[in-house]
Amino acid sequence: MPPQIPHAGPRTGPTLRVGGWVPRAVGAVVAGLLLWLAFPEHDLWWLAPVAVALLAAVTLDVGGRRGFALGMLAGWAFFVPVLSWSGVYVGKLPWFALATLQALYVALMCAVVGFVGRCLRPRWGDSTYAVVPLAWVVQELARGTTPFGGFPWARLAFSQADSPLANVAQWLGAPGVTFAVAVVGTALLAGVASARRHPRTAGVALAGGAAVLVLSGLATPQVTGRQVTVGLVQGNVPRAGLDFNAERRAVLDNHVRGTELIGERLATDPPENLPAPLSLVVWPENSSDIDPIRNADAAAQVQRAVTAVGVPVIVGAVLQEPDPDLSNASLLYRPGGAEPERYVKNHPVPFAEYIPYRSFFRTFSDKVDLVTRDFVSGEGLGAFRIDATSGAYWALPTICFEVAYDGLMRDSVTQPGKEAGLILVQTNNATFGYTAESEQQFAISRIRAIEHGRSVAHVSTVGVSGFVAPDGSVTGKTGLFTAEQPVAPVTIRTERTLSDRLGVWPEWVAVAALVLLVGGAGVARRGVRVGRPDPERPTKDHVD
Repeated sequence: MPPQIPHAGPRTGPTLRVGGWVPRAVGAVVAGLLLWLAFPEHDLWWLAPVAVALLAAVTLDVGGRRGFALGMLAGWAFFVPVLSWSGVYVGKLPWFALATLQALYVALMCAVVGFVGRCLRPRWGDSTYAVVPLAWVVQELARGTTPFGGFPWARLAFSQADSPLANVAQWLGAPGVTFAVAVVGTALLAGVASARRHPRTAGVALAGGAAVLVLSGLATPQVTGRQVTVGLVQGNVPRAGLDFNAERRAVLDNHVRGTELIGERLATDPPENLPAPLSLVVWPENSSDIDPIRNADAAAQVQRAVTAVGVPVIVGAVLQEPDPDLSNASLLYRPGGAEPERYVKNHPVPFAEYIPYRSFFRTFSDKVDLVTRDFVSGEGLGAFRIDATSGAYWALPTICFEVAYDGLMRDSVTQPGKEAGLILVQTNNATFGYTAESEQQFAISRIRAIEHGRSVAHVSTVGVSGFVAPDGSVTGKTGLFTAEQPVAPVTIRTERTLSDRLGVWPEWVAVAALVLLVGGAGVARRGVRVGRPDPERPTKDHVD
């Protein structure tokens, strides 16, 4: 007799029967749309775990190829609307190109989830669910670092500024918040999938997801510390759009006048909630696109503002250097007229502040020539020492999209000897009009405040601006396209969070764990003997 061929065995874990290709495709699109609704300005943060659960339900058992296709649908359904601000003035092609690039990462993630689920679920059962949160963390790591330094926008973590899960950032950073969201979503999926056949198991899964939410909500970050007073100037611009600074002198004058208003208000009617005298005024990115280093009139206007408040003023400026390129800089002007200290943006945005491989990409769109001169990358982190009545502290400048990059933010906050830091986020949202971009960016600043246990002063040319406490709470928030000058006390803390101490290790642990799962799935697939069903080949039982 021929030897018996062992069978792969029954599936040991509960499965949510989604149906054939069309229902799964619809489910993928719905998952992407639900994820979009979790982000500002919709702010339905609780839909993010639901989206994770639905996307996992339609991809976990379908194999790599079908997982990729379904992930692409979900990625498009998510990124096209959530990044719609990227095409508001430059057209549909750059918008859809960016959305498609980002969707590819979700497609690859779903391919991995589908492959691991197909190969290991018959043997490992419920434990295969672990691939879902791990894959989300690794996907966002890849998306935030490649290509050209990555584009870490619209991560799961950044939808959770109003969620109890935001508190996880103090321990495991933004990647930890993403992991927590995906864990809650996976628990939801496991509970629903087990509900009919294993009610007790379903209860345990759902209770576990609820426990993550509740415990996260109870772990409120510390907000105690000495207080200093800081002013922000949102000067506004003559018009929204790419030509927001066509009247550059008007924009500069708006910020000078806003600073003078702060001085007048504090002299005649100081707010009652201020615990200390004003120590610093912060202007946004692009508040002086006339180079104040080289233009005497612009320099005189800045000094006029400094004199009006009698404290240091940090100016977002465009410098005409190194020729023929430009620098996006934060300049610290102190009373007395000395040369300003500077920080030059470390991470200019590709295709917005510089064009890589310009001649190649011009073949696809002449929009690349809207960037007539490239911005260069700065060298070294920024830190400005500010003297206050309660003691000195460090203002740590971050310019625009830099706030989305984990490593850059962590390196800034953990600079040796500069523990007493206030994070500054200087940005210009005029080029995105009345879209959700400014609120999305402000939500990122809120997560960063919790992650690093530091206050954040977030200031935009046109809004939104405001102060974020170390627990993510907000004061002094402004509206869009208004001229406002919020002044408020902010907390200065020196303690490092566990997230800052762990650094990149949580992400690398996730990478290692996912590699092991993929490797195990590959071994299981290669180990299929003749006559045994291939776990990567779709069958009616697994797909339909």
